[in-house]
Amino acid sequence: MSTIDTSLDADARIDALCDELVSRCDPKTAPAAEFLGHQFDLGLAWVNFPEGHGGLGLSPRLQTRINRRLEAVDAPSAWLRNPIGYGMGAPTIVTHGSDDQKRRYLRPLFTGEEIWCQLFSEPGAGSDVAGLSTRAVRDGDEWVINGQKVWTSLAHRARWGMLVARTDPDQPKHKGLTYFVVDMDQPGVEARPLRQMTGDAEFNEVYFTDARVPDVERMGEVGEGWRVSLTTLMNERVAIGGTVPPKGSGPIRYAVRAWQRQAGIAGGTPATPATTAQRDELMRLWVHAEVLRLTNIRASEMRKTGTPGPEGSIGKLASANLNKDITSFTMNLMGAEGMLYETGYAGGQLGSGMDFANPPKAFLRCRANSIEGGTTEVMKNILGERVLGLPGDVRTDKDLPWMEVPRN
Repeated sequence: MSTIDTSLDADARIDALCDELVSRCDPKTAPAAEFLGHQFDLGLAWVNFPEGHGGLGLSPRLQTRINRRLEAVDAPSAWLRNPIGYGMGAPTIVTHGSDDQKRRYLRPLFTGEEIWCQLFSEPGAGSDVAGLSTRAVRDGDEWVINGQKVWTSLAHRARWGMLVARTDPDQPKHKGLTYFVVDMDQPGVEARPLRQMTGDAEFNEVYFTDARVPDVERMGEVGEGWRVSLTTLMNERVAIGGTVPPKGSGPIRYAVRAWQRQAGIAGGTPATPATTAQRDELMRLWVHAEVLRLTNIRASEMRKTGTPGPEGSIGKLASANLNKDITSFTMNLMGAEGMLYETGYAGGQLGSGMDFANPPKAFLRCRANSIEGGTTEVMKNILGERVLGLPGDVRTDKDLPWMEVPRN
């Protein structure tokens, strides 16, 4: 328990709690899981969550203040250790989970002791998640799962998975779904890593063969899986595109360094017409990165406790396009050197993810940014229909029972 005076204003209270955390557990010497455990217990994990579940019931805007304070002392990052769990799993658990699920899952999720994955997409239902065909059939106090998922990040490392399965094929596709927490280590669950063009394997295809899930691990009511999954999906877009890094950091920082190195600016070499043109292009990208950062700050401060709105798709859409532009600029600066791939294509570590310090790898990896977490086309539909109020696409299968919907 903390001894900090709760009558302090929110900012002062947060600062005092951060000071207490660092004095109680030195981030430079303590194991990451131990430090993050203390952070959770002080309510600094997700500050907008209820007390006792990693939060203090305060405004989400204060999380940025906490993150800045802890980044300054090189504290471990829960998001980097467990990105799917931190950004998507935790908000879903705290919104729809039972008290037992919140007590059981949130702390080890935050410390990174239990990795999470998201089991939504299927070979025949990628952008149309509600068209999925993985079945869950009730057997007493358990559900028997059969089917296949694909593009599941970190499934090969995950302890728990967020699974949406079809429990009533006679209902329209959005109404016959149910949401479960599934044990990824049990018999009947097989994760097969998919090798990417970077040489790494972050994504997986996952097969369920008579896997069993206790009914107590259902999240939300039977048939309410689409409503619960929207919480995950909306938070996914914020997690991917809505982060608020310090000014000039992230991918644009590496582009600036590459330009300085290539143009000889760091050594005082006079500018040439070529380097001037490169500088102008770099500054255009820097301005776009800063506009995105400020937009995400505004969205974060306006966000209320609960499920983010469709505006989270703005950051996701913009960051996917910007990452492609920045990495393409860096590769053009490098010229023929950009064709060298130092890590090789034999296959790196599983799940190594994005690495902007390695421009050729970042160039290849960021192609996935416009696909993962909802394609660019899906983001445009969401923004057009739900933000701008434009007419929606014609959906002839909206009210049809799923069994009657034509499938490939």
